[in-house]
Amino acid sequence: MEKIKVILVEPMEEPKVVEIPDSLEALQKTVGGTIQAVYPWEDPVAIVCADEGKLLHFPPNRMLEDYDVLVGTFLITGLGEDNFASLTEDLIGKYTEKFRWPEAFMRNEEGIFCLRLTDDGIEVYPL
Repeated sequence: MEKIKVILVEPMEEPKVVEIPDSLEALQKTVGGTIQAVYPWEDPVAIVCADEGKLLHFPPNRMLEDYDVLVGTFLITGLGEDNFASLTEDLIGKYTEKFRWPEAFMRNEEGIFCLRLTDDGIEVYPL
């Protein structure tokens, strides 16, 4: 079976470039359930995550821009004509850096906050 090169992003871990079989079953096994794909950027990439991750209380993983939180393990894949595809080296570099820093989330009386670990310490973002 053909494989595709994707970025694997697990909670509290740095992203990893991995090759997975190009199949629905492999995508589902990797993210822990039925999948959904979201396309938040103009680049030919998709975020593939568990469709019911929030309902099943998967752990928070990363902020998606400034409007949502991705939960559980997710993948960033390239897009082909009809299916997911391997990422180019340029896109691997761009999205590995974008999701480089693990994030944690906390709630207090003022709301929910994202804590991002960086080389310089911890950055705090309100949601």
